[in-house]
Amino acid sequence: MHARSVTFATLLLALIVARAALAQSVTRCENLTQLSLPATSVTAARMVPTGSFDPATDRAATDRVAQRQPFLKLPAFCLVQLTARPSNDSEIDIEVWLPESRWNGRFQAVGEGGLAGAIPHALMASALAEGYATAGTDTGHAGNNADFMPGHPEKLIDFAYRSTHELALAGKAVIRAFYGSPPRWSYYNACSGGGRHGLTSAQRYPDDFQGIVAGAASWNQARLDAARIGINLTVNRTPASRIPASKYPMIHDAVMKVCDLDDGVKDGVLENPTKCRFDYATLLCKGPDGPSCLTAPQVESAVVLTSPFTDPTSGKVLLDAHLWPGSELQWGTLGGPEPLVNSLSRVRNFHLKDPRWDFRLSNIAADVERAVTKDGGLLASDEFNLTPFFDRGGKLLMWHGWSDPQVPAENSVIYFRNVLKAVGSGADQSIALFMLPGVLHCGGGPGPDTFDGMAAISNWVENGQKPARIVASRVTAGKIDRTRPLCPIGQVAKYDGVGSTDAASSFTCAAEAPPDAGR
Repeated sequence: MHARSVTFATLLLALIVARAALAQSVTRCENLTQLSLPATSVTAARMVPTGSFDPATDRAATDRVAQRQPFLKLPAFCLVQLTARPSNDSEIDIEVWLPESRWNGRFQAVGEGGLAGAIPHALMASALAEGYATAGTDTGHAGNNADFMPGHPEKLIDFAYRSTHELALAGKAVIRAFYGSPPRWSYYNACSGGGRHGLTSAQRYPDDFQGIVAGAASWNQARLDAARIGINLTVNRTPASRIPASKYPMIHDAVMKVCDLDDGVKDGVLENPTKCRFDYATLLCKGPDGPSCLTAPQVESAVVLTSPFTDPTSGKVLLDAHLWPGSELQWGTLGGPEPLVNSLSRVRNFHLKDPRWDFRLSNIAADVERAVTKDGGLLASDEFNLTPFFDRGGKLLMWHGWSDPQVPAENSVIYFRNVLKAVGSGADQSIALFMLPGVLHCGGGPGPDTFDGMAAISNWVENGQKPARIVASRVTAGKIDRTRPLCPIGQVAKYDGVGSTDAASSFTCAAEAPPDAGR
């Protein structure tokens, strides 16, 4: 009986302490509305109980259950909403999430791709679940479109780079106020347009983050956007030159038949597609057009998609990066009936600042160069000398899917090489690039695409251990059915000849000739 009394008393005391701690957390959270920050106001602060976060959504009520799934297991956290106004036309919405307990002492800012325009709640949820204090921004406008740009040059600056800097400043200030100390380590993690924001942060604001994970970064954005439109017009120059989507599987099967075994394993994935020497002319129709062959104009279009994009008149290279073998099933992204909507929107509203501009086949080369010139470098993110970032101990972990049909994989290879050249000796101790065989834009495809980039970057920053390999998984129907090591550029995963070809333990990262640009 005495033991039971002691146990009850202990539980009661624990409950009282827990309630007191909760009350203290609520008070600390709510008091953040009084936080004073330069050109930034805290608009709301509240505690969110475990599993109760419901993201704002415009979707129908029937979709809300699926929309909430990533948030149902989140621990309790303090949600802080802020608005930054670094210019007289800025309105950058920011959210900071602070775990009520078990904070790991780290800050992870996350970024959204495309045209952004919303707080990236799902990415923040992943960070919070791992114990990070996290933050995200809408990049200074609402809606995943470029309609905000005409007449608002300051908002373009916010979208281009300033919003991520404001995110870093606000996140660190809120963390210090809530926990009583700043984060020991600050990181940024994003893909695509968000990856470009990561590169920009390293270039413009080397103090903001100590570690940056940048996936499929769309740097050189103006040239990339204009060239993607030019590529689309070129492969659709006549009805006969367009490759119908129904032929993509046939082309892909032919490529895999020739190149799948180049890496020693027949698995539907090209470990190093730069080694694949596939001649699309072998698919030339020997008679009338049919589903199992390509017409001569279609062969030309296939070569356009998989080669550096050039001015057909002068031969000048307009875009070095191009699609690689293995991406054929996704050729519709650049080669479909219409150009990418985001590229059209950015070229018109951001780069050329002319919403009525119309790209024409006869003027491709001039329009690409005009877009680059008129953009003025805002969305270029093409500073390669990252010495200030590296000198502060900063580490940059880049990654890219080899089968990316939207931002060609070579885009990251080119940036990586240029940084090594610009920084010189020792640069390879601060930057790494991992290529993902068979992976599409920011994920998807037949290759393993799920990996812990944050574990790799934090171990590098905090313990000085540059990642030599990163294990990635492929998840099918909710289950892991393949793991493979991702290897740093210049190395590929080689099968040891023993064990399952679906197990990372059966592979070793080994040196191989670097990518052969342009093949």
